[in-house]
Amino acid sequence: MADNKIETELLSQIKEVLSKFPKYWEKDNLLRNKVAEDLRSYNQELIKALLSNELVRDTYSIKVDSTTIFKIEDFISMLRYKNYWDNSYTKYANEIGLTSEGKYLNYNTDVVLDFPHKDCIIEGGMIKEDLGKKEIYYHDILAKEEIDTLLSPKVLKNIKKYDKNGFQKIDKINFKDNLIIKGNNLIALNVLKEKYEGEVKLIFIDPPYNTGGDSFQYNDKFNHSTWLTFMKNRLGVAKDLLSNNGTIFITLDTVESAHAKLLCDDIFGRTNFVTTIQWKHSDNSNNNALVFSEDYNSILVYSKSSGWKPNFLNDINKRTHFKNPDNNPRGAWFDGNPVNNPGLRPNLQFNLTSPNGNIINHPPNGWRWSKETMKEKFSTGELRYSDDQTRVIRRTYLNEMEGLPPSNLWTNLKQTGHTRGAKYEQKKLFPSVPSTELFSTPKPELLLKYILEIASDENDLVLDFFMGSGTTQAVAHKMNRQYIGIEQMNYINTVSVPRLQKVIEGEQGGISKDIDWEGGGSFVYAELASLNDQYVKDIQASKSEEELETVLSTMKERAYLNFKVDLEKVSSKEEGYRNLSLEEKKKVLIQVLDMNQLYLSYSEMEDEQYKIPEDVKAFNHSFYQKEGVENE
Repeated sequence: MADNKIETELLSQIKEVLSKFPKYWEKDNLLRNKVAEDLRSYNQELIKALLSNELVRDTYSIKVDSTTIFKIEDFISMLRYKNYWDNSYTKYANEIGLTSEGKYLNYNTDVVLDFPHKDCIIEGGMIKEDLGKKEIYYHDILAKEEIDTLLSPKVLKNIKKYDKNGFQKIDKINFKDNLIIKGNNLIALNVLKEKYEGEVKLIFIDPPYNTGGDSFQYNDKFNHSTWLTFMKNRLGVAKDLLSNNGTIFITLDTVESAHAKLLCDDIFGRTNFVTTIQWKHSDNSNNNALVFSEDYNSILVYSKSSGWKPNFLNDINKRTHFKNPDNNPRGAWFDGNPVNNPGLRPNLQFNLTSPNGNIINHPPNGWRWSKETMKEKFSTGELRYSDDQTRVIRRTYLNEMEGLPPSNLWTNLKQTGHTRGAKYEQKKLFPSVPSTELFSTPKPELLLKYILEIASDENDLVLDFFMGSGTTQAVAHKMNRQYIGIEQMNYINTVSVPRLQKVIEGEQGGISKDIDWEGGGSFVYAELASLNDQYVKDIQASKSEEELETVLSTMKERAYLNFKVDLEKVSSKEEGYRNLSLEEKKKVLIQVLDMNQLYLSYSEMEDEQYKIPEDVKAFNHSFYQKEGVENE
C-alpha cells in the first residue's frame, strides 16, 4: 500500500512538472509522444525541469561521480504504460481488448520516421458520408491469414453498363470493356489482379498529398509512416498490374515527393526510374507568398522494366519517316501521311483540293481531323502539301512530337492545362453543383492528353485507382484507350460517373475540340459488395445515441466482429461505455468490427444467407474466369 502511495505521488509530481509545458497537452490529455520525442532529442529545458523535482530525480536518475544521468528510456516507458495518463476513451478501449504482446496498442508512442509499419497492410478506407466531411481511415496490423482474407477476390454488385442509350443491367463482362469500380482501392486493385495482371500499359494516379487536410493527421512522425504504408500497399499491386512495357505516373507536391521517390525506388527498382516531371499547375507569383510561390507539382515516372522509351521512340517504322532534307534547325520532321483514327466518323470523310486543283482523296478511315481543324493546321504550317500537291504532309518534329515538351519541365501548357482552367471546365460540366461540392484541384484534360500520348497507344489499357473527378477516364475515353477507374467516395455517383456519361453524349469541354470528339462508347460500373463496410457507414451516419444503439443491435446479430474484443463490455448497461461521448462510442464500435471482413469474398458468394441475385453471380463468374471469356 505504501508503494502505491509513493507511485501516486510520483505521477502527480510528474504531471505538475509537465503542466508547465502547454505544448505537451491537448485539453486534459498528455501528448506522450511529444514528451518522448523531446527527451530523446535531449531537450535541455524539459530535462532540467524534471530533474529539478527531487522525487523525479531520485526515481529516474543515477549519480556517476559528480554527474547526474537522467534515465530517459525508463521515464518514457513509464509514460507509455501507466494507466494514469489515459483519458476515458483510451481506458475504455483498453478494457474491451486491443492488445499486442501483452501491451495495449493505444499505449505505443514509440513511433519514428523510419517507416515503422512498412511490412504491414493498411486497409486505408476513404469513406466520406457527406461532402465536406473529413475523410476517415481505418486500419489494422493484420496477421498473414487475415491479410489473405482481406485481399481475396471479392463480389461485385450493382452492375450497370452505360452507353448512349443510358444504362442497362448486364450479367457478363468483356475483357475489353471499360470498367469503373466503387470501393476501397486496395481491395479493388487485388480484385483486378485476378483478371488484368500484366495487362495495364499506363497507370496515372493523383493520390492524397498528405498535406494535413486529407486525413493523414497523425503526429508528425507517424504521419509519414502511415502515408508511406498506405502507398506501398497499393503501389505493390499496381506494379503487378503493369505490362512489361508499362509505366506509372504519380503526381505529388513537395510534402511527400521525396519520400515517394525512395519508396518507388524500392518497389519498382532504381534502374526503372524514368524521370521527375515538374508540371506548372498554376501561377501564384502574385499571391504575396512569404517564402516561395508554389507553382509546380512533381510527377514521378517509373517503368516496369528498364530501357523504357516514349511510344514514338519505340516505333522503329515510324522513326524511319523522320528526315531533314532542308537542314531545318528544329530537327528531323515526319514526311508521311497523318496517322488515321480508327472508325468511319462522317466528319472525317472528305476530299481536299490542293492549290493547283488536284483532288486528294481521304484515307480509307478518314482524316485524323475535321475540315476546319485541318484548315487551321495548314495555316500554322503543321500540315502542308507535297511538292507535286498529291499528298498531305504533317510536319511533326522529332524533338517536339505533337507539342510534347522535350524536357521534364512542363511550363508551356495552355491555360486549359492549369488547375484553374480545369476548375472552370468542371463548373461548365456541372453548372448546378455548388462550387464547394466540386473538386478544388482537378487535373486538366490537357495534362492527361500529354501523358497518354507519351506512354500509351490507342486500345491500350489505362488505370487510375484514385479516380476522383474522372479526368483520366474521360481523356482515355476520348482518345480511344481502354480504361479502369477506382473510387470509394460517394461523389463517384454525383460527379465521376455523370462526367463519363457526358463524355459519351459528346460534351465539348477539355480536349474534345482539339481531337474532334463527337461522343460514343461505353463503360461498365460495379461496386464491391459490402459486409462490415456497411456497418462502418451506418456508425458514421448515426446522429444520436438511439440511432447508434440500433446499429449496435444489428451488428451483434449479423456483423463479423473482432475476436479480440469483449463484446459484453460494449453495452449501455456498462458504465464505462455509457460515460463515453457519441463520437467516442462510434470509435469503439468501429474497433469492435473485424476490419478484414469489409467486403463479401467471391468464395462465399453462393452462400444463401447473402441472397446474391443470379445475374450478379453470372457477372462475377464471367469476371473471374481467367480464360475462355470471348471478346465481343
